[in-house]
Amino acid sequence: MAGLRLGPLLRYTDGSCATVWVETDRPCTAEVRCADGARGTTRTFRVAGHHYALVPVSGLTPGTATEYEVLLDGASVWPPPDSRFPPSVIATPTDQDGLRVAFGSCRWAAPPSGGKDKVGPDALDTLATRVAADPRGARPDVLLLLGDQVYADETSDATRQWLAGRRDLSEPPGDQVADYEEYTRLYYESWLDPEVRWLLSTVPSSMIFDDHDVIDDWNTSAAWLADMRATDWWQERLQSGLMSYWVYQQLGNLSPDELAADPLYAAVRETADGTDALRAFTARADSDRASVRWSYRRDFGRTRLLMVDSRAARVLEEDHRSMLDPGEAAWLREQILDDRDSYDHLLIGTSLPWLLPHLVHDVETWNAAMCGGERGERWARRGERIRRGADLEHWAAFPSSFDALADLIAEAGTGPGAPATVSVLSGDVHHAYVAEPSWPGRAPDARVAQLTCSPVHNSVPLSIRLGFRFGWSAPARALGRRIARHGRCSPPTVSWRRTGGPWFGNQIMTLTLRGRSARLRLEQARTNRDGTTDLRTITDRKLA
Repeated sequence: MAGLRLGPLLRYTDGSCATVWVETDRPCTAEVRCADGARGTTRTFRVAGHHYALVPVSGLTPGTATEYEVLLDGASVWPPPDSRFPPSVIATPTDQDGLRVAFGSCRWAAPPSGGKDKVGPDALDTLATRVAADPRGARPDVLLLLGDQVYADETSDATRQWLAGRRDLSEPPGDQVADYEEYTRLYYESWLDPEVRWLLSTVPSSMIFDDHDVIDDWNTSAAWLADMRATDWWQERLQSGLMSYWVYQQLGNLSPDELAADPLYAAVRETADGTDALRAFTARADSDRASVRWSYRRDFGRTRLLMVDSRAARVLEEDHRSMLDPGEAAWLREQILDDRDSYDHLLIGTSLPWLLPHLVHDVETWNAAMCGGERGERWARRGERIRRGADLEHWAAFPSSFDALADLIAEAGTGPGAPATVSVLSGDVHHAYVAEPSWPGRAPDARVAQLTCSPVHNSVPLSIRLGFRFGWSAPARALGRRIARHGRCSPPTVSWRRTGGPWFGNQIMTLTLRGRSARLRLEQARTNRDGTTDLRTITDRKLA
């Protein structure tokens, strides 16, 4: 009898259809059966000895929430008979209901081996507990996970022990993951958490990777990539990371129509074992990054979400350095400006913040100039060491891309048909803040904001707290200007000010969008005296 290894994860939803992802322990037919009669069924596909299905569900009624169960070869496997959680549901909100978008990034399933910093309660666990306690209350309509869903380079004690049972950890890559099987262990550890498993079964999710999904500082520079490719373990690590990302995360980001038109998805499903087809695809993604697009678009009524790949789409050569390759940049522009009056709110999801503390921005811009040879070869070598050691790789480290995004956002937010808000949603930097830009000589009609929220569950060392608090200060801004002058850096085409934060802790942000209004709430997971946890509101403010 087939069993459910992982899932279900409710992924894509719209007014009439949805997709539900599962991993099973053997080949079977997976079925999702809803209480209102909607249903879907499909055969599993196989990758590297594992079996998966993405079940399309059709016939849903807009504006409803219907309970569902998962069956494998006709036998019910979800919900478990002894479940302490409410039934999982597929909800299809309408424009009149508004839209609640919860987002965050950087989640350890468990602290890494040898970690010394206090981690605190998991914000995603705590959110699940609250939703389960009041299943008819307000809940997110979609959960955006903005990177570092798993940590391939920071494994827990339990995973390290499991790895040691497979291979010699004294050989590279040591206690980091090495292949596809080891990646499946990370997802199993992360998504089998009871609270998170239930939450992901009942709240639709959209995801994008960041560096730790593969390795810290992934694609920082051409020199970094050359060093990685010189090792005997990197190629397998990268391909396994991309293969597992496609299976566990990317498939569920796509609509049923996009899946039907995807030749890779067809190839994987039509063969007895899709491993070779997927491996060939990820090899091409590595050798010709511009040929594969991981970014995607989702429309939720009158809200448009563009999830932007700010890792694999990079151009790394110093004389052409760019956050997005030309094709990706053209795609982003087209998606933003396409039928612009059809949306009231534009969400740009990018794992790395666009607007940073001013000192950090100036240091990254200076470093890009140094690495590009502005002060000679000696400074270029020094700059590369600093870039890797200090993680100087955000949008500011790609100055032309930073300015291009600023110009595109201003264009999108100006004139007839402009949305009410343009929000750049990001994580990565292990604190939360709100920053609002302004453009010399022009004033967009839309309210524009950088909304940064991380971590969901990770450590926030004292050095990060002190560094980012100082980074936003007036003395830090003056210091940054001096550093930028040393690099002969042109000033950015946009200025900005911090209007909220910095806030530190395990946290979740929620945007509530209704009509042309927008409201932002930040909540942090806290432990009570009795040992229970809850989410406490840190800020609740109107954006538009």
